[in-house]
Amino acid sequence: MKVLVAGATGAVGRRLVPQLIERGHEVVGTTTQPEKFALLHALGADAVHMDGLDAVEVQDVVAATKPDAIVHQMTALAAGRDLKHFDRVFALTNRLRTEGTRHLLTAATASGVDRFVVQSYCGGWNTRGATEDVPLADDAVPSQRESLAAIKELESLARERGAVLRYGNLYGPGASEVFVELVRKRGIPVIGDGAGVSSWLHVDDAASAAVAAIERGARGIFNVVDDEPAPVSEWLPALAAAVGARPPRRLPVWLARPLAGEAVVRMMTEGRGASNAKAKRELGWQPRWPSWRDGFVRGLGDREALAA
Repeated sequence: MKVLVAGATGAVGRRLVPQLIERGHEVVGTTTQPEKFALLHALGADAVHMDGLDAVEVQDVVAATKPDAIVHQMTALAAGRDLKHFDRVFALTNRLRTEGTRHLLTAATASGVDRFVVQSYCGGWNTRGATEDVPLADDAVPSQRESLAAIKELESLARERGAVLRYGNLYGPGASEVFVELVRKRGIPVIGDGAGVSSWLHVDDAASAAVAAIERGARGIFNVVDDEPAPVSEWLPALAAAVGARPPRRLPVWLARPLAGEAVVRMMTEGRGASNAKAKRELGWQPRWPSWRDGFVRGLGDREALAA
């Protein structure tokens, strides 16, 4: 197939393009930065400029490239990533999740594209249950309300038109360097008892799930995470050890709230993690990195990932 990857130079996009080409697909990658055309060409894709928030430009790109499938991997996180101000960090990404999704779906309809895959997220507000059947929380903390609303709108727009992939917390080349550096500096503490459960996902596995969804013409919502949800009290010390850092500090909840914000406190104390059973069953997908335990040790950088 000919696949248009919107956001092809992002953390997932640049791992997705080679996997698609290896499977025999033709890839056109979009970016807002022409200086990244060379990267896309080196990965084996054609490159085109596209602003996902420009409806006319999106329409023109889809009409000109005539893809068989569209993958929406567009994100744009603010520098610094201060999760105390969650919605501020994700403001532009939230517009890409809402306006960008609408533009892509409208263009897909106009050009007769019936395979559509979009990136969603199952962390952050997953405090209710582990499967896709459990609705996302409707009681987001104030700093996350806009982001949760954007995720809900994205999923409402896309779930009947294609596959919505709810990624876990991403790690690996291009996805976790900022976080790992904070861990090395002991800047990420265990808050309270650290009982909040997280689900992790290597960027290569995020990409392979997108490939599977494209090839199957999947529709619906899928949690795409590794096999081992784990509490913060378990995975954070393991990550520190894997990157040669001292054990993380511990911070009581009452002190963490004004310092880190309610969103971070909730993730670290109330998170539930997610099940990947549906993605395995219906997409025929298996993670290359089934556990963060191995992934944190061998899969954080390109050298380790390629040698694995």
